[in-house]
Amino acid sequence: MASGVFVFAEQVDNGFKKSTLEAVSEGRRLADALGEPLCAMVMGGGIAELAGGLGTYGVDKVLASDDTALIDFAADAYTQTLHQAIQEMGPRVVLAAATVTGKELFARLAAKLDTGLAMECSDLAMDGDALSAKRSLYGGKVIATVTVQGSPMLATLRPNVSDVVEAPKTAEVVSMAPVTSGGRTQVVDKQLESGGKVELTEANFVVSGGRGMGGPDYSLLEELAKSLGGAVGASRNAVDEGWRPVSDQVGQTGKVVSPKVYFACGISGAIQHVAGIRTSDVIVAINKDDDAPIFRIADYGVKGDLNEVVPAIIAEVKKLKG
Repeated sequence: MASGVFVFAEQVDNGFKKSTLEAVSEGRRLADALGEPLCAMVMGGGIAELAGGLGTYGVDKVLASDDTALIDFAADAYTQTLHQAIQEMGPRVVLAAATVTGKELFARLAAKLDTGLAMECSDLAMDGDALSAKRSLYGGKVIATVTVQGSPMLATLRPNVSDVVEAPKTAEVVSMAPVTSGGRTQVVDKQLESGGKVELTEANFVVSGGRGMGGPDYSLLEELAKSLGGAVGASRNAVDEGWRPVSDQVGQTGKVVSPKVYFACGISGAIQHVAGIRTSDVIVAINKDDDAPIFRIADYGVKGDLNEVVPAIIAEVKKLKG
């Protein structure tokens, strides 16, 4: 009989992103609700020591598949290795962060296991023996509650919708050989972005611009983000206009962010955008429109022209930094 919760703990450059630790923490919460153990799997090269660190977040047992063939994400090898681990462990629920890797891997895994999968969930709960999940539909206009069927039940968790919770214990680390035979894909080259750009979902400070920017010149916002060591985001309207790439879109249909401070510059505050920033510690709204909905959820609101307000903030930040 299936038992326990199993998490695919994605590592990047021998480290775990916040989204992965959120998935592990959610796995611990579900495991506690079931009264069953939490296991995790880490794949990569030279990750044995990293794997043991998952005990900090309440993992009871970690399967570590440490092999040079797994240094770069290879869909076939990762799917086959994770599939074998699940067959051996027999978990009730299997989770991962809804990253590009997590979503591709779990789509393949669900097909291979012939089981149910809920993608990009904002909330998970056990409903008896079934897994209940909340998901955004129709561009964020509807939040649906779905029940995952099958064994095991699979789900990916949207980044920044849950907390990272430490629950220290000593995790048992078990080595597991990867399954690399029969793979049809391989990584032949990697092109990495340079410049030390801070990832939007990991940033402590996010400076976003919307339709009120009036055009694609985001130099002021980029300067503010740089001075704070943060990242630049954009509303869906700005992305639709072609002012910023889709990777910068913040909101229910873009990326959910949870920074210490979120600056909404020239953003009206549509419900889909608000859904993506609601967990920010502090929201600062800058807008010329008194009636902009963004002011209703902002901790601090500044009525004014962002082209005048933002330079003033930049000057103060630089003064504080000496």
